[in-house]
Amino acid sequence: MVGFAPTDATPSAAVKFFGAGLAGCIADLVTFPLDTAKVRLQIQGESKGPMGNKRFQYRGVFGTITTMVKDEGPRSLYNGLVAGLHRQMSFSSVRIGLYDSMKQFYSQGSDNIAITTRLLAGCTTGAMAVTVAQPTDVVKVRFQAQARSGNNIKRYSGTMSAYKTIARDEGIRGLWKGTIPNITRNAIVNCAELVTYDVIKELILKNDLMTDNLPCHFTSAFAAGFCTTICASPVDVVKTRFMNSTPGQYSSALGCAFTMLTNEGPTAFYKGFMPSFLRLGSWNIVMFVSYEQIKRGLMRAQQSWESPF
Repeated sequence: MVGFAPTDATPSAAVKFFGAGLAGCIADLVTFPLDTAKVRLQIQGESKGPMGNKRFQYRGVFGTITTMVKDEGPRSLYNGLVAGLHRQMSFSSVRIGLYDSMKQFYSQGSDNIAITTRLLAGCTTGAMAVTVAQPTDVVKVRFQAQARSGNNIKRYSGTMSAYKTIARDEGIRGLWKGTIPNITRNAIVNCAELVTYDVIKELILKNDLMTDNLPCHFTSAFAAGFCTTICASPVDVVKTRFMNSTPGQYSSALGCAFTMLTNEGPTAFYKGFMPSFLRLGSWNIVMFVSYEQIKRGLMRAQQSWESPF
């Protein structure tokens, strides 16, 4: 299960909370270019050229990365990284670090935890995390979406400047733009990601297919990434479009979804699917493997502090 270390002792809530945030940051550092490519592909088709034709600048995840490096330089792949790390320290800490605590809360301490309880725990921590971390997500998406123009004018000059500019120009509500679709997305993501990892890892260990080690964590994380991408891609595209939109461009998240369906067809909801899968699959692998190792390291450190001799 997600919350158990390879000792008889169970990690404390503080260990899980800090470990999840740190593991999320490590995963973001490794996979951020894929996330940026995903965002660029998702917003592609929103704007039109001088003749009214939709502009399609990017072709595929690796084509997008290549185009960005060529046109904007390698650093463009990490646009929004600071906000991304802000997001992971608050977001992953809550949605992943508190997942086991929520499972125990809803199951009232029972050892036999039903799938519905796991889903409820995933929805709860996902919604809590969005409420806390939404401003960091808005800024991250805005930075990833902004392409450098010919005269080098950018929408925002820096991360803290972006927070201030959005609050000034769009009000405090602007920093929580897209909260409802983001809560929807992250409830789905959390359930697909954490519950899939939880259940598959538990089945592997119960059936003695693997021990609680790296291959087991890798297999469970890969499955979690695939399931999450299938479930979350449509609402993720809507979330990205709505959060990146200018004031008044869309009346609501549902209006954004309707506009996409009308103008671009149902396939628009799976734009950027391959980078989404590459990113979520690799992110899940790096995050869960890091999370398991960080928890073990923190538990060993805690035990050495309590028993120094």
